[in-house]
Amino acid sequence: MARSGVITFKGNPMTLQGEALSVGSPAPDFKLHYYKDGMQTLTLADLKGKPALLSIVPSLDTGVCAIQTKKFNESLGALGDSINAVTISRDLPFAQARFCGAENVSMQTASDYQTGEFGATYGMTIDELKLLTRAVVVLDSKGTVLYAETVGEVTSEPNYDAALEVLKNAS
Repeated sequence: MARSGVITFKGNPMTLQGEALSVGSPAPDFKLHYYKDGMQTLTLADLKGKPALLSIVPSLDTGVCAIQTKKFNESLGALGDSINAVTISRDLPFAQARFCGAENVSMQTASDYQTGEFGATYGMTIDELKLLTRAVVVLDSKGTVLYAETVGEVTSEPNYDAALEVLKNAS
């Protein structure tokens, strides 16, 4: 199912594929990839046991996506190992690793480049661009959706404070 006109990109209406996430529902499973000493996989099961913040961006090679990733990286540093935090895009895992190294970002990155499954099941794929939209999702330690923001204009930043407040109160 497609949700037409839900978001805009530079003022142009775009279509999101799939259903929007509902707060209070279990997060859909996923299989993402990242590069660390070889190609690795990341699944929802890997995040369970701690609250998690999923920062979803179209591409780390764009200004707003880089800002979003760096802001969450800075804000989440104080929480240390008590949470999981992942930036998700369709960038190749090698490009994600290069970005993190160049920008001193320690936040986990993961890519939906192989199957697009994450974007489809989370309702985050922009049909016209085949990229993920800008969004933030917060999960509790059991994988229940506590917060889900899909940013209305892809070139705008998310509500950092709202997401971080939910994350800090999650268990």
